Amino acid sequence: MISFIDALIENPLLLAAVIAGLAASVVSGIIGSYVVVKRIVFISGSISHSVLAGIGFCLWLERTRGVEWASPFYGALAAAILSAAIIGWIRINYRQREDSVIAALWSIGTAIGVLFISQTPGFNVELSNLLVGNILWVTPTDLYTLIALDLIVVGTVLCMHKRFLAVCFDEEQAQLQGLHVNRLYMLLLILTAISIVLLIQVVGIILVMTMLTIPPAIANLFTSSMSKMMIAAVFINCAFCLLGMYIAYFMDWPGGATIALVAGVAYVGCLLPSVRSLYVRFLGQ
Repeated sequence: MISFIDALIENPLLLAAVIAGLAASVVSGIIGSYVVVKRIVFISGSISHSVLAGIGFCLWLERTRGVEWASPFYGALAAAILSAAIIGWIRINYRQREDSVIAALWSIGTAIGVLFISQTPGFNVELSNLLVGNILWVTPTDLYTLIALDLIVVGTVLCMHKRFLAVCFDEEQAQLQGLHVNRLYMLLLILTAISIVLLIQVVGIILVMTMLTIPPAIANLFTSSMSKMMIAAVFINCAFCLLGMYIAYFMDWPGGATIALVAGVAYVGCLLPSVRSLYVRFLGQ
């Protein structure tokens, strides 16, 4: 452990990677709790794959048209928010066809991304990092952007938490209370989209659902309080990030994939009756 701490001090790339993982852990633990309770994991999966369209388009602009500001990160953010807005609009107006539209958006976003990537010259190391995750690839600019988006998401949740709770648990009752349910649902989807983009920087598109859903799902096994679930999910996410990076450092494994593996193994372990009984015995919940 001491050598890992020394490596953090001496290696700015490793330190930036850990900070990025912790920054993503905060927002994913909070928003992921809404995703699990509201049961919109399938929608989150569609958004996470739709961002490939924005990534591919920005890579194509950057490589073939010389547009230097066209960062794949900003392309992913724009595509994620657009996908969330489309899904929200479809759900509000055409609820009976929601599943089909989500599946179509998933396919269309991926197809557009592949088409642009096929027209982009050179070996796309950057794309590979976004797909499977390379937390060591995080730049200082990406880190500042991650923290800024973190603050926006957390600030919004602090102001809207009770309203989001009403929408997650009982939309009809929330509407009777005079809340704008459709607007709140749309805002929740947009916050989910932002969280997904944050996580892509850590574990990539393929593994993004791991950090967004597994820690809240684990927390949900041991508490029925939404506030406690969010706090627990944040700490669990941070623990997975630190443990994953620790293992990846000594085993020379990819950081994002190792974090996802740790999370998956932990979730399976928490499903075992013996683990849950120990938790109840020692923590009294």
